[in-house]
Amino acid sequence: QELPDSESSSLSTTMMLSLVGRCHGCICLMTLLVSIGSVVLSFVSLPVEAMAAAPPPETLRRLLQLEMDGKRESDKPILLPCCYDGLSARLVGRAGFEATFMTGFGVSGVNGYPDTQLVSYGEMFASAASVAEGLSSAALELPNNQQPIPCIADGDTGYGNAINVKRTVFGYGRAGMAGIMIEDQIAPKRCGHVAGKSVVPIQDAVQRVKAACDARDEYEQQYGPGTGPLVLARTDSLKTDGFEHAIQRCLAFREAGCDMTFLEAPETVEQMEEYCARVSGPKLANMLEYGNTPILPPQQLKNIGYTMAAYPLTLLSASIKAMQESLDRIKNGEPTDDLILTFGETKDAVGFTKYAEEEDRYKVD
Repeated sequence: QELPDSESSSLSTTMMLSLVGRCHGCICLMTLLVSIGSVVLSFVSLPVEAMAAAPPPETLRRLLQLEMDGKRESDKPILLPCCYDGLSARLVGRAGFEATFMTGFGVSGVNGYPDTQLVSYGEMFASAASVAEGLSSAALELPNNQQPIPCIADGDTGYGNAINVKRTVFGYGRAGMAGIMIEDQIAPKRCGHVAGKSVVPIQDAVQRVKAACDARDEYEQQYGPGTGPLVLARTDSLKTDGFEHAIQRCLAFREAGCDMTFLEAPETVEQMEEYCARVSGPKLANMLEYGNTPILPPQQLKNIGYTMAAYPLTLLSASIKAMQESLDRIKNGEPTDDLILTFGETKDAVGFTKYAEEEDRYKVD
């Protein structure tokens, strides 16, 4: 049916519908252009990286869903080398990983403290903002100015009661984090692989997680769909209350609405397998070298049922080792050339190459 010219112009000529499907490692974008008096159907095959940008939580959600649906083309789970500042985030982003995790142990460490919650919410918020900026700057240096990879940030116990938990979720969302980990330890918490841990009662733990999930949903009500940080609910109760109780907490966290679960410090492969078999949804494995959990190859973790594998201290520990050895050599008057990058490589790592390009771009003749 033909429309009067006035109606035709008021419709502004064109509507677009896009359907996205995955095949052969590409995103097939079917674009249907419906114009007044004509229909155009076109197919465009795009790499995954060329998908329209989305908020960090939505990017993470899509990545998790691809892995859960078996459509992510990798024999490994989503690997999360953990960062703790802008530089470590840049390095992870430049290395080609799909996502990362901001480790509280690392943030504490680079501030000169052990991971015993001596670092405050404000300091963690500032670190999250630095990490987000580092990931953004790294993405701008990649071909086609790709979208920054998503980051899940350690939210510890939420830094207070349930209302503090909600504030932390909102703060991390504004800082650019894709997800937040909330755990059930008694504050002040500590690293999950050290002695002295204790957890809150299960009812309190569930309420803590529910508060985080409510904040996620309220954030989306304010800022739009896909903007609320996904909630990773962690339990440290295996050590204090036993494996079965830890499983029950993970199940309760799922009922409370969390997006992902993390059973900290399983001590055997059998426990890891049972956790993955009994708890639904995305699950995180914590590959802490020399910790309490068996270090398994990524392929085995995926076969067991883990969606993600975090490497919380690898970068921090490696940098500490390199600095200690360099300090020994400086102290002894020995050369350090074989331990360090060239000056040019160092400048590139911290962003001088991109800075020079931008400086030239805006140079006034």
